[in-house]
Amino acid sequence: MKAHIFSETAKMKMNGQGVHSAYLDLVEILKEKKEVEIIVDDKGKGDIFHSQTYGPYYFWLGRQYKGRRVLTVHVIPDSIKGSLPLWKLWYPLVKWYLKKVYNYADVCIAISPMVEKAIIDLEVKTRIVRICNPLHLERWHCSIKKRKSGRQFLKLSEEDFMIIGVGQLQARKGIEDFIEIAKACPHLKFVWVGGRPFGLFTEGIVRINNKIAKAPKNIQFTGIIDFDKMPEMYAAADMMLFTSYQENSPLAPIEAAACGKPVIYRDLKEYTLLYEYPYLKAKINREFIELIKRLKTDVAFYKEARHLSFNLIKQFEKEEISDKILKVYRELII
Repeated sequence: MKAHIFSETAKMKMNGQGVHSAYLDLVEILKEKKEVEIIVDDKGKGDIFHSQTYGPYYFWLGRQYKGRRVLTVHVIPDSIKGSLPLWKLWYPLVKWYLKKVYNYADVCIAISPMVEKAIIDLEVKTRIVRICNPLHLERWHCSIKKRKSGRQFLKLSEEDFMIIGVGQLQARKGIEDFIEIAKACPHLKFVWVGGRPFGLFTEGIVRINNKIAKAPKNIQFTGIIDFDKMPEMYAAADMMLFTSYQENSPLAPIEAAACGKPVIYRDLKEYTLLYEYPYLKAKINREFIELIKRLKTDVAFYKEARHLSFNLIKQFEKEEISDKILKVYRELII
């Protein structure tokens, strides 16, 4: 069986976003399976077409695979809130377009309960299967070497307690809250990894750039970091702060958790539906700050938080998830 795995993020060299990370992980994980041969991007033809994105190439390449098209749904209509300029004007068009996208597939893989609900709410006729994003745990494993390299890159000493944030520089990701929290904790170091892969087509550029320009000295912004360098960024951190306001099944906090780092999430309904195990969460900046300070000073609490992270990643184990994906493939080519 040959699977044609495609993502416009690779075709258009759009690194620095979770969809691209999910694509790279999926390709690497499926290449480990003897049952399937992987073709990537537009380099050949397979028995199954599995796209991670939903742009013009998705429709163009997918035309050869009628009855055998799989789409992993990473984006729902609500994903544009706080992401695109004037998103309220775009919202009806985005709903119409995504309904076309979902219906074009023969199977939509919903990566979370919230994604599944969003597809159903659009009255899509396509079959829906819920499967989490698989995680390549070995890639994110922490080591002394990775931590040292990451800290050298970020110009941090071993004594610095560093909080990492990962995401695009947009309101939806909570970058403005991250800056405010850093201001309230001047004795700690904060690092935001991420940029704007969509350039000017990003909400709040001027406003957020002004806040970045006025940010305190204890926070640094790295811009987009190469995917292969990200394990060192997580290893360099002491914990992750994930301030995003809307997510479906975010990879960054799970990657940090796989690196053994405590993660504080924003308290969102999406996560209560998604995760099978408990996690640290906060509603407002004051609660984020309280948890950060406790993790910094309370050794027992920090150890407990790391244990939560180790449990959290269990449902993203690659073997079980890759087997579910292959089952979808087999069902379409019978």
